[in-house]
Amino acid sequence: MINASMFDLSGKVAVVTGGSRGIGRSICEQMAAHGAKVVVSSRKLPACEEVVKAIKEKGGEATAVAASISDKAQLENLVAEARKAYGRIDIMVCNAASNPYFGPLTGLKDEVFQKIMQNNVMSNLWLMNMIGPEMAERRDGAFIIVSSIGALVGSAHIAAYNMSKAADLSLVKSLAMEWGKHNIRVNAIAPGLIQTDFAKALWDNPQIRAAQEGKAALKRIGQPDDIGGVAVFLASKAGNFICGQCIIADGGVIGAGAE
Repeated sequence: MINASMFDLSGKVAVVTGGSRGIGRSICEQMAAHGAKVVVSSRKLPACEEVVKAIKEKGGEATAVAASISDKAQLENLVAEARKAYGRIDIMVCNAASNPYFGPLTGLKDEVFQKIMQNNVMSNLWLMNMIGPEMAERRDGAFIIVSSIGALVGSAHIAAYNMSKAADLSLVKSLAMEWGKHNIRVNAIAPGLIQTDFAKALWDNPQIRAAQEGKAALKRIGQPDDIGGVAVFLASKAGNFICGQCIIADGGVIGAGAE
C-alpha cells in the first residue's frame, strides 16, 4: 500500500527560482499541491504573481518575490523576504538559468560565457551558502538544482550552457559532502528536452525535435509536470536517503541505447 504521507510537504516552505513559467512553474504548483508554502521567484514580479494566483485558486499558499539570479543582493533579498513571509526555508529549488547563446564555441564571447557560468553555477552556490546554516541548525533541508541532460553530452549549438550544467552536477556532489552531515539533501534533476519557452529553439525546430523524439525510449519530448513530480519526490520524505545524486528525467534518451 502506498503511503501518501511520504510525499506530504505540509509545514514546509519552498523557494523556487525561475518559478514563473515552464519547469519552475510546475515545481511551484506541484509543491503547493502537496502542502508546501511556496515562494515563487523570477525576474518579473507580475509573472510570479500569476503563478501565486493560480496556486491560491486551488487552495494552496504562495507569495511572489522578484529576483534576478545574476544579482547577489537580489538573491539575499529573496531569502530575507521568504523568511519574512513564512519564517523559514526548508526547500530550495534552483531552477532559473541563462542560455543567451545558440551557436558554435568559436563564436562565443568571453563576457557571454562568464554570464552563463555566473548565472547557472555561482548563483546556486550563493543560495546554498545563504540558506545552508539555517537548514543545518534544524538538521533538515532539501537543496535541488535543475541541471540538464546536456551536462552529460556534447553539443554543437549550446555547449556553453551544457558546460554550466555539468558544473552544477559537480557542485551538487561537493555540496552534498559539505552539508550532508547536517541532514541536508543536495541533489540535481537533469531534464531532457521539455516543451517550455526556454527550450523553444530546440523543440520548435522540426529536425531537432524529431531527432530527440526518435532517441527517447518514450518517443516524445517532456512536459513541465514531468519534472515537477521529481522535485516533489526529492523534497519529501520519499527522497530522504538520496543525496549527491542526479536524477535523469529525459524519457529514456540517456541510457536507452541505439537500435
